[in-house]
Amino acid sequence: MATSRRDFLRNSACALGGMALASSLESFGIVHALTPQAATGYKALVCIFMNGGNDGNQMIIPFDPNISTEYPAYSAARSAAGLAIPQASLLQITPSGLGGRQFGFHPNMPDMQTLFNQGRLAVLCNNGPLVEPLTRTTYQNGTGKKPLQLFSHSDQVGLFQTAVANEVMQTGWGGRVADKTVGLNGGASFPQNVSIAGVNLLLTGTNTRQLAIGDSNTPLNAVLPLNSPPGSAGYTVAQTTARRTSFDQLRGMDLSVQLIKAASDTRSSSLQTSQALASVNPVLATVFPNTSIGRQLLQVARLIKACTDPAAGINMKRQIFFCQIGGFDTHSNQHPAVLGGQDSLLQQVSQAMKAFFDATVELGLQDNVTAFTLSDFSRTFQPAGSGNAVGSDHAWGNHHLIVGGAVLGGTFYGAFPTLALGGPDDTDGGSSPRGRWIPTTSVEQYAATLATWYGLPSSDLAAVFPLIGRFATPNLGFMSP
Repeated sequence: MATSRRDFLRNSACALGGMALASSLESFGIVHALTPQAATGYKALVCIFMNGGNDGNQMIIPFDPNISTEYPAYSAARSAAGLAIPQASLLQITPSGLGGRQFGFHPNMPDMQTLFNQGRLAVLCNNGPLVEPLTRTTYQNGTGKKPLQLFSHSDQVGLFQTAVANEVMQTGWGGRVADKTVGLNGGASFPQNVSIAGVNLLLTGTNTRQLAIGDSNTPLNAVLPLNSPPGSAGYTVAQTTARRTSFDQLRGMDLSVQLIKAASDTRSSSLQTSQALASVNPVLATVFPNTSIGRQLLQVARLIKACTDPAAGINMKRQIFFCQIGGFDTHSNQHPAVLGGQDSLLQQVSQAMKAFFDATVELGLQDNVTAFTLSDFSRTFQPAGSGNAVGSDHAWGNHHLIVGGAVLGGTFYGAFPTLALGGPDDTDGGSSPRGRWIPTTSVEQYAATLATWYGLPSSDLAAVFPLIGRFATPNLGFMSP
């Protein structure tokens, strides 16, 4: 039976296994805008997405014994449910510029306390999706514009990954940043955006493809194997060479048809990426925890080493990475007695982020790599449930961690919310307020600050972040110039 062109391409020896190289086929024909010249140094952004909605109220807690209303407000809201962490157990920090006010990290995050005190970690307080600045008054009386589908997991994940709070987007802010900064890589063929946690919206651009690979359990030189087609085990070298030659010729045909050109370009990029990784096997002395997020960040560190090693020949100048840790949907598994609950997850994040920073120090790239957290939303200040089933519900404004040598750390950015049920930062009124904080800074401001450090030109800021002009401060100032 004759073999169709479609069957040949599908079954050819050049099919790539163990990976995904995503492409926005429907918009492939869009021509790149003018791009900046190649960068002279390397920079990378590394997202750690805490999937499910991390309870920021339990991660950063007021500690100051000189302010009589702060820790007592936290304790009063959470003690009855068994969630309140004893004040003596908190890992004390004193952010600079806040008049000596004291706070505490969750007791399972000593690594973050260390980095904060070293000035390598900043905390962005009460951040979330916003269409425009909101107050409790404008939120409650309806005069302010609210983000789409507040308190919904899938929608809020989307808003954090697109950084556009008033419409559903098909591209993420990391993808759009890559679209605008592709020229900084000077024509390097390796993918600019890489996920160790599957294809995601954050890294999806109009023209940018994201490479999705497995974690450190798979060596880099084995993540993109070339799979032989069924029945080809007995091929001679000459037959294999002839088949590859035919495949390469077919990839050059019918390129005037948009979808065929897109498919051919994706295969070409896949082959180039496979070839680039085939001979690399970077080794790091830094020890990473053997957890899911630890293995993902170890794989990122390996890729950074490979992509910046002149001997490897990949020669990347800009990259954006995506990692993810799940389990933060703590409706009923937040009590300290629950194994694998938030306490354990925060420990995993803390250990993995510290190991990753240490790896960048080992590589001499600590000033060139910035890791940051995102999450769906925070959770209600008022707990839900009781006993070991206690948890908290979907909320809004949340605290995030930014780590790196270029981070102006040791302090807080944004405004820490007033921890008062029904208080000035609470969306809720009536007789049963829950404590869902209205963000004081937007996701767009957060992402735009990172993107500006990464190299996004100011002239492209509004194109990537269309709502940024609605906020007085597009750059939150937590990154060194």
